[in-house]
Amino acid sequence: MKGIEYITNDRGAKRAVVLDLKEYGELWEDVFDTLVAWKRRKEPRESLASVKRALRRAGKLPTHG
Repeated sequence: MKGIEYITNDRGAKRAVVLDLKEYGELWEDVFDTLVAWKRRKEPRESLASVKRALRRAGKLPTHG
């Protein structure tokens, strides 16, 4: 497939892939975001309300709304 190269081991098994980011940059962003979410799946969650409170205290959100 154009813009995709596979790196194989000495037995010919695919071990890695190289993507042309001009061709597949948006796809790579989706893949990367999915991997990050998967890796963080067991981290503690924080509510949206607590994040907003922290951002307001830090002056990064208006105090109203």
